[in-house]
Amino acid sequence: MIRVATPADVPAVVGLVHELADYEREAESCLLTGDQLTAALFGPAPALFGHVAEADGEVVGCALWFLNFSTWRGVHGIYLEDLYVRPAHRGAGLGRALLARLAAVCTERGYARLEWSVLDWNAPSIEFYRSLGAQSMDGWTTFRLDGDALAALAAPSGR
Repeated sequence: MIRVATPADVPAVVGLVHELADYEREAESCLLTGDQLTAALFGPAPALFGHVAEADGEVVGCALWFLNFSTWRGVHGIYLEDLYVRPAHRGAGLGRALLARLAAVCTERGYARLEWSVLDWNAPSIEFYRSLGAQSMDGWTTFRLDGDALAALAAPSGR
């Protein structure tokens, strides 16, 4: 069963995000707390949205996403920040069902695209995404500013 995340799901979703970070070999980088996720999903002006996958009443997967905007197309899209299904529940169609729900949100709202990033070494996920018809965005390189570099650029002398 796929449904919109509720405040009661926050502890399970935080746990799933930490499991994903471990799977991506970055467990020490994952600092997400329940309070942070609650504020992001259910605060006065949420900018993060979530769906969960349930099996036998237990949350075993999640999709966390936010809106982006295509200036070329003039409409929003969805950027999928995290998609994760516990290993014991993979192969049952839950990942596909989560993505299908987000695709439905896109079509219902007139959004232009659903996009996400995947680690180059994650061959099982890449194969899964390609089986759905997703295409890699070859020729594009992701850049990120964080930590000291972000602070340095934000400082008055960096502007």
